Order: sequence, then structure tokens, then C-alpha cells
Amino acid sequence: MEVPSEEDNRTVITEFILLGFGNLPELQILLFLVFLVIYIVTMSGNILIIALVVADQHLHTPMYYFLGNLSCLETCYTLTILPRMLASLLTGDRTISVSGCFLSCFAYLATTECYLLAAMSYDRYLAICKPLRYAALMNGRLCLQLSAGSWICGFLICVITLCFMSQLTFCSPNEIDHFFCDFSPMLKLSCSDTSMITLVSFILASINTPCPFLLTVTSYVCIIATILRIPSSTGRQKAFSTCSSHLIVVTVFYGTLMTVYLLPKTNTLRALNKVFSGFYTVLTPMLNPIIYSLRNKEVKEALRKVISQYMLLK
Repeated sequence: MEVPSEEDNRTVITEFILLGFGNLPELQILLFLVFLVIYIVTMSGNILIIALVVADQHLHTPMYYFLGNLSCLETCYTLTILPRMLASLLTGDRTISVSGCFLSCFAYLATTECYLLAAMSYDRYLAICKPLRYAALMNGRLCLQLSAGSWICGFLICVITLCFMSQLTFCSPNEIDHFFCDFSPMLKLSCSDTSMITLVSFILASINTPCPFLLTVTSYVCIIATILRIPSSTGRQKAFSTCSSHLIVVTVFYGTLMTVYLLPKTNTLRALNKVFSGFYTVLTPMLNPIIYSLRNKEVKEALRKVISQYMLLK
């Protein structure tokens, strides 16, 4: 919908059009089925992880506490992006209100994930590098503080960004060449002065992305150095297995995230940008439960117990 601006002759818009995969009309049904499967697998996998962590006493440890938080976050990711994408592919309606776009902008979720991954890497650092003091250092209070801090940081960024975004006016054209509401494409459609929000977002990004990333990298440098000093190959393999799943998740998340935001914003690379965006917004939430369950004996054992109990009840 478009309404005349009282200030000038520019047309003020009240909704955006997410172009998504609209340039592939012949593949709409196939894409719908693919993303529907991804949606079902992602939701089922993450909810199952949360249920196992809550229900199984053996998983009431810091590592699985953070894993439960991560699965909860991945569920939020999925609910933010995929239902809207599925509806668009099925009905062809790609419009979304400006306020709806603000609320579905998931930058704060990405920030929360950066901090959660850093907390998980710190947990693995203490477990491998300071095993004798691990139980005393990584206690329930610290776990709660780290997880709550991760969510609060993301929430504060969301509130600050929304306060500034709500002051902006958006003018034609109203098309966003993406399948979700991303921060930068929205700013480009604003006919207001965006210098302040650009500065604020740059400061927030400069604080809330490098800090958890450096903490994660530092933790793994120390972990790898400690593992290499273990004399027996069996000991090294056992130590590495405790953090291998998390290391894979961190590599996939940061690898695709950096590729998306460091790629030059050219027309040639726009389609590639969408593909990599799909990796960390759609595929990563689906892969995380699979990575943790397939490479983790405790999770597989907990799942085996649940299945056994279910079969006995039947």
C-alpha cells in the first residue's frame, strides 16, 4: 500500500515486497516442498533436543544446558523466516507490512547466537583445559548468567534498532530482493536521514560481533594447544570428540555469515548472497540438531531411552 507524503511529492510506503525466489516461477512448488521438509525437520529436531535436555537427568550439565538454549534459538530463527517464506511460495503473496518487517528482522537472533556459541566454546575450554576446576568454575549460576546475558544482548540490540527504525519513513520502490527482512536492504528504501541509525548499527555490530567471535577463536586456540599436548592418541581423540560437534557448528555459522556480509554487493553476486544467507538462516538450524545427535553418544543414548520407553508403553 502507498500513501502520499505530506512533506513532499514522494510516495510513502506501508508495506514491502520480498522478491525472494519470485524470479523462478517454474520452481515455486518444488521450492515449497523443499522448504516445507526443512521446516518440519528443523522444528522436530530442535524441539526434540530441548525435550531430551529437559527430560534426561544425564543431560543436566552445562554443555547440554547451552545446547538446549541454542536449539530454542534455532526454533526462533525458523519461526521468523520459514512460515512467511512457505506462505509466499504457496500463495504468491510476497507483501509484508513495514512494522511486520521490523519485527521479523532477525539481526538480534544472530547476535544472541554469537554469544551463545562463545559461551559454549568457553564451557569446552574449561572442560578440556581446566578439568580439575571445571565443576567449580562452570556452576549453575555462571551457566544462567552466560545464557541470560546472550539473550539480553540480543534483545537490547532489537529494542535499540526498532526505536531508530520506527522513526524512518520509507518511499518507493518497496521491493527487497531477499527472502527475509534484512537490515541493510530496508535502510536503502528509506527516504529519511539514515546516518544516525547507520552509525548506531555500526557501533553495535563492532561490539557485539567481534567480541564473541574472538572469545570463541581464543577458546579453541587454547583447546587445540591443550589437546596437542596430550601424550596418548586415545586421550587426544577423546578430548577432541567433546568439542568437535560444537566446532563444526561454529565453523558453518561464522563461515557463511562472513561470506554473506563480506561479499561485494554487486548484481552478479546477489544470487550467491541469497544462497549463503539460506545456509545460516535456514540450513544451519536444521543441521545443528543432526550434527549434535549423530556425533554425541549422550544425546543418542537419551534418544534411545525415549524410544524404548515409548515402545514399552505401546
